Amino acid sequence: MTIRNSVTAFWLLVLVNLIWGVGFVVVDDAIEVMAVNTFNAFRFGVAALALLPLWVISRKKLARNTNEHSKHENTKPSIRSFLITGFGLGLLLFLGFMLQTQGMLYTSVSNTGFITGLCVPLVPMIGFFLYRTKVSLAVWLSVMLAVIGLYLLTIGDKLEFNSGDVLVAFGALCYAAHITMMARFGGKFEVLALSVVQLIAVALYSTMAAFYEFIINDNLAETTLLEQLSNINVLAAIAYSAILASAFAFWAQTSSQRLIEPHKIALIFALEPIFAHIAAAYFLDETMGVKGWIGASLIIAGMLFSELGSLKLGKLTLRRTKVRIQVLDQTAVSVDE
Repeated sequence: MTIRNSVTAFWLLVLVNLIWGVGFVVVDDAIEVMAVNTFNAFRFGVAALALLPLWVISRKKLARNTNEHSKHENTKPSIRSFLITGFGLGLLLFLGFMLQTQGMLYTSVSNTGFITGLCVPLVPMIGFFLYRTKVSLAVWLSVMLAVIGLYLLTIGDKLEFNSGDVLVAFGALCYAAHITMMARFGGKFEVLALSVVQLIAVALYSTMAAFYEFIINDNLAETTLLEQLSNINVLAAIAYSAILASAFAFWAQTSSQRLIEPHKIALIFALEPIFAHIAAAYFLDETMGVKGWIGASLIIAGMLFSELGSLKLGKLTLRRTKVRIQVLDQTAVSVDE
């Protein structure tokens, strides 16, 4: 099924961001029952399986053009480089999700959603420090706004760091590094195939981490693994994350992105942390004070300004951006390739 209407595509991406925002609450319930790495092992293993049907369909479409591109077969990257790239990128993705999910044990869902949004302005900064790519004044300003927002959201009058907020912030840094490396090394591979390999890698890394925790008796639980998997919150979170937040989101991205202007994509994806807070307020009764709201607003402003920073106040002219949806990182950023 292919989306051909830009209005439908717009609302489809809004739905994806709603799914991702509510997903923070769903996962938060699950990790109260199951250890983080164990949960992520099941979550990403099932997600890889959920993407396989899309991969099979895409392979069939590619097969129709085999004869046309057969003369370029010798330029294909090797399986070895494909796996090295996939598992290398998967390691960054594993660290991002592990830190984010672990941080959720110690901080609010609302904070998790907004702090994760820091990865958007961080992407060009990582490109600058690693590859000396040009960074505009708008990006520097967006980082400043986001950092001030992070301070107000997480510290405020308390003048102390919350360990959960710190973990989520490092997770956002890993997401930003993953997006940067994906843009630099992932372009020569088929996107869906590389995504499946990365999900498999995250599942394997999570399994190894869970096994290590079990060996050092750090993963002791009051219930057995079978009892945990019988818990409705755990099963719902695994299915939700794998089918809706991964497979459905990937299909929505590939079907919708080409129909929507880049600046609109940036605006749509700024809704994810807002949806996360609304869901947390409704289901978990979470609230934020005045400074929290100011901090969250500054982070959102930093996200948007890093994408739309060259708009002119007079005629409201937007620069041409290359905003791309990064489904595995659950965000949309502008990346220089």
